[in-house]
Amino acid sequence: MAIARTVAVEQGKGGVGKTSLVANVGGLAAAAGVRTLIVDLDPQGNVARDLGFAPSDGQELFNAFATGGSLPVLKDVRPSLDVVPGGPAVGDIAGLNFSWQQRGAGDFGVQLERTLGAIAGEYDLILLDTPPGDRVIAEGALAVATSVVIPTRSDEASIDGVARVAERFQNVAARNPQLRLAGVVLFAVGSRSVRLERDVRAALTDLLGGVAPVFETRIRHLDSAAVDARSRGLLIHELEQAARDDRTARLTALKAKEKPADGLFVRDASGLAEDYENLTREILTALSQIQDEVVTA
Repeated sequence: MAIARTVAVEQGKGGVGKTSLVANVGGLAAAAGVRTLIVDLDPQGNVARDLGFAPSDGQELFNAFATGGSLPVLKDVRPSLDVVPGGPAVGDIAGLNFSWQQRGAGDFGVQLERTLGAIAGEYDLILLDTPPGDRVIAEGALAVATSVVIPTRSDEASIDGVARVAERFQNVAARNPQLRLAGVVLFAVGSRSVRLERDVRAALTDLLGGVAPVFETRIRHLDSAAVDARSRGLLIHELEQAARDDRTARLTALKAKEKPADGLFVRDASGLAEDYENLTREILTALSQIQDEVVTA
């Protein structure tokens, strides 16, 4: 059974901005007063890097599923933002899944519904970060979500990854009839690539049969911002302010005829921060519309 206000962020290919989307949308929603929970179901556990807390080995999360215990929630990673950390041990869930099925105890989707459902009422928004290559975890997340958001780049391998998510969606459709495709997010499509963006949007619309929009907001890619954000554990809107402070410090040093200290690689993150702000607004609007559809259905 679907858990209200739960979003699975999925892709069949890695390296398309999935975890960055989860962390930044979650952080911005929380900053707006939306009580948010991020559940990192990816063995890479990169949500920790994006949010700047110590990486986990994922064992506590694995144990929660193995023993029926409570999810290990890190409280107030940011105001109004809690996180369930992932890590390498999460990759062993496939073995647990086989054991559950052999014992007639359901599957990972059943276990996720039980553990997540116990605390879901504390949150306005739950974001599930899923691994690209693990079908058991990906379909389990779709089994409990009310919507799915799919990030993609413009290359053919990423588009194929969208197709794999569409297949997983169909696999759980009978089990979770409340699940909706909220939309697709374009990553790393340059502002001058008008024709490329148009062609990619058309291809995705054809692939998904027009049942899911491609969000108007695209997320530009800045290598310098990506490096700075993960190395310092800053979300992009936080990095924007840090970049301003860094510029001020450089100017102050230059005026004093001193050598500026080594600072951030990025000089201006305002455009990227605006992208994430606009995307968060679009996603929250889409989720509200989906919730209304589910209630009236």
